[in-house]
Amino acid sequence: MTDFDTPFLVKICGLTTLSDANAAIDAGANAVGLILASSPRQLTLDRALAIAEATRGRVLRTLVFRDDDDEFILRAQDLIDADAVQIHGPLSDELRGRLREREVRVIKALSIASDEFYEFNDATVDAVLVDGATPGSGEGHSWEALSERSFGVPVIGAGGLSDANVASVIRQTHVWGVDSASGVESSPGVKDRELMNHFVASAVGAFEDRVAS
Repeated sequence: MTDFDTPFLVKICGLTTLSDANAAIDAGANAVGLILASSPRQLTLDRALAIAEATRGRVLRTLVFRDDDDEFILRAQDLIDADAVQIHGPLSDELRGRLREREVRVIKALSIASDEFYEFNDATVDAVLVDGATPGSGEGHSWEALSERSFGVPVIGAGGLSDANVASVIRQTHVWGVDSASGVESSPGVKDRELMNHFVASAVGAFEDRVAS
C-alpha cells in the first residue's frame, strides 16, 4: 500500500468491480477510489467493503463522498476501514476531528472554479484534490489557477484526465498526484484495461521525468 510519503500518486477512481480494481493495480496504479456518493459509479457499502478487503495492503483505498451526512461517512469508514476518505462538499471541524480519531487520511476536493479553492485552509487535511467546475463530470478545465494558488499539502489533479493529456498536466503544474475515472472507461463504471494501462504509464513516465530533472 502506498502512503502519502510516496513521490507521486496515480489514482483510478470509480471502480465498481474487483476485477477492475485488480486490473488498475496490475496497470501500476497506487491508489483507487470507491465512490459512495450518488454517481453512475456508486457502490453499496457491501460492494465497497468487498473490494476494499480484497485489495487491502496492495493499494491506497479511498472512499469518495459528496455532500453526505457526517454519520454516514463515519459509519462507512468504520465498516470498510479505508486508508483515506475524499470529501466533496462541506467538511466540518467535528467530522474532521472524528476522522482524525480513526487515523484515516483526509482528502478535501476543491472545485477550481469555486471561492473555496482559494479560501480553504489546507493545513487541516492531508491532501487536496483539485477538480473542475462540475466535479465527477469528467469535463476538462484550465489548470492556470494552480499557478496562482499554493498549497502546503500534496495536490491531486482531477477532471477530464486521460492518457492523452495527463503527462502535459503533470509537466505544467506542481500536482503530486493524478486521478481519472471516466478517462479510463469504456462506459460509466466500466473500466477499460488498455486505457488504464496507457494512463498509468503516461502519468508514471511524466512524474519520473520530473523527479529526474
